[in-house]
Amino acid sequence: MPLKNYQYNAILREYDARRLKSHRDLEERRRQVYQQIPELSEIDAELSRGSVECAKRSLAGDTSALSGLRQKNEELSAKKEKLIVSYGYPADYLSPRYLCSDCQDTGYIGDVKCHCFKQAIVDLLYAQSNVRHAVGKENFQTFSYQYYHEDYIDETTHQTPLANIKRVVEAAKEFVQNFDDSSDNLLIYGSTGVGKTFLSNCIAGELLASGHTVIYLTAFQLFDILEHYKFDRAGQNSDYDETENRFAYILGCDLLIIDDLGTELNNTFVTSQLYLCINERLLGRKSTIISTNLSFEQLKSNYSERIFSRIASSYTFLKIVGGDIRIQKKLS
Repeated sequence: MPLKNYQYNAILREYDARRLKSHRDLEERRRQVYQQIPELSEIDAELSRGSVECAKRSLAGDTSALSGLRQKNEELSAKKEKLIVSYGYPADYLSPRYLCSDCQDTGYIGDVKCHCFKQAIVDLLYAQSNVRHAVGKENFQTFSYQYYHEDYIDETTHQTPLANIKRVVEAAKEFVQNFDDSSDNLLIYGSTGVGKTFLSNCIAGELLASGHTVIYLTAFQLFDILEHYKFDRAGQNSDYDETENRFAYILGCDLLIIDDLGTELNNTFVTSQLYLCINERLLGRKSTIISTNLSFEQLKSNYSERIFSRIASSYTFLKIVGGDIRIQKKLS
């Protein structure tokens, strides 16, 4: 389903604002550098004359001198770059800086929506679950092992919490590295506060940075959307089109993260919709991460055998063990 006009226009306005900011920033850098290095203006004037001369020769059909003029312009550009670097600036200091270099903040590559535009749609439809703010703080660079100890061996993993989390983090990084070549899925489980959501955000941040669409939803948010999609009807609810959009992206995004499975109110509807979501994404070869506090036995008893079978056969299980990090931070 297409976006409503006001939604589409809101995204386009954001892209207009990005390009305007990029232009203003470039002009400010240009003013600063040209004030410090007056010789740049002379080089620019010579480059401009060379470009005009190239155009004239080309229009006149005189191609004999074009290669010489092009070479001279290339030499002037190299001289300009060398001069900028000699004053301590990066070589690309006077190049535009875009949030997305692939589409240069237009939202499109040719006639096709850029990956950043697709994620902008996701961010708009799931404003309450936008992961971009979270991944700025919770990523592999900020992940700390200090809360995972070595003073005991966990009886289920047969490792210390520290050794186990190092293994889990490496598995998460491999998931990211192999993402485009596979359709792997993860079930991250363990007790409250051991870092399941943090690790999910680490993965989300890496995939967002590499141009993939990511949706993060708590189990409660997911089933609320699925309930509205199933029981609301177009014409009876003015937001139904938006609900259809949300449902489509739940099934079609590159990565769906379902956080805290088991905290929702469980019933037959939830069970059937969870199976629908898991199964459709498996059939579409779309990756899913599920995090939960539930044990294997609780997963089996809370949900159908059919669901557990699909998860067991298609997901990699990563268990995180250790103490509640939130409590450890308060006590430290």
